[in-house]
Amino acid sequence: MNRRSALKATGLTALSMALAQQPANAENATQSSLKTVMDFMGAMGGGDSAKVASLMADDMVWHNEGDPALPWIGTWQGKEKIFEFMGLFGENFQTTEWTNTDAFASADTVAVFGKMNGITTKSGKNIGEFTFALRAKVRDGKVVLWNWFEDSYAVSKAYHG
Repeated sequence: MNRRSALKATGLTALSMALAQQPANAENATQSSLKTVMDFMGAMGGGDSAKVASLMADDMVWHNEGDPALPWIGTWQGKEKIFEFMGLFGENFQTTEWTNTDAFASADTVAVFGKMNGITTKSGKNIGEFTFALRAKVRDGKVVLWNWFEDSYAVSKAYHG
């Protein structure tokens, strides 16, 4: 069986044809979602809380995976709670490196991958470079989901000293 036949057998040919026929506004939505997420990241990194707030949906959910013993791990919902989280995170974690290496978007969903480093203020220990992944969702030009994944073992180990 050749590759084309194999793709037909799986239905991927139909899927790829359907994706190729998406209207131009789907591409515009994808680019808009990517821009919103990158603007949100930039505003956070630059300490621009007014811009961060303007890019957050009122019902936004921020979810961090990892060691539940870390005070910033868990689910935070709504602007007020997310700003509480940001303050708590800032008290406990000093970011010393943040580099996005890849970013992809499709319609309202954005994925960003990269590497970070930081110091946990509780122990004063440098974490060491670790990777992260982000899954974000955008609605009406505002971030509605921020689902963060990191090497929580390395972060937890440094936090607990």
